[in-house]
Amino acid sequence: MIKRIATIIALVIISFYFMYARCLAVPQQADRILVLKKEKRMILMNNGETLKSYKVALGRHPSGRKISQGDFRTPEGKYTLDYRNSKSRFYRSIHISYPNSDDMADAKKRGVNPGNGIMIHGLPRGFEDLGDVHTEINWTKGCIAVSNEEMDEIWAMVRDGTPIEIKP
Repeated sequence: MIKRIATIIALVIISFYFMYARCLAVPQQADRILVLKKEKRMILMNNGETLKSYKVALGRHPSGRKISQGDFRTPEGKYTLDYRNSKSRFYRSIHISYPNSDDMADAKKRGVNPGNGIMIHGLPRGFEDLGDVHTEINWTKGCIAVSNEEMDEIWAMVRDGTPIEIKP
């Protein structure tokens, strides 16, 4: 009888240990992000494998690359996630290093301001409950938007310095 009780207690302790360890597990880190504008999809990757994929909302005029401030387009090209804002008016946000040197040279040729402030961000205050419905239309000024819950996942899985490539 005592042996049986000891076995049950040991199994309960082992079960709690594994449940606790799973809760403390650090999410796998993404080493690259790929955004496919046409598919409205953002993919977090590690060593060429997909970790997570999100449906996103883009700039109001999603076709074509960003040319100037106020064109409501999401940039296309290779960038870096360079800093984050935990108190963004769009819940949380991670800055994309747009404009890069190519973008600035192109803007200079055109005589325009390339713009800046392109972010991956959550939903604005007052719209948190929209969830994935927000992706039905492209509504940002050129940023990449996800739900707040998804932003929490991305926040945990992506470090500053992570490369991001935005494709047409």
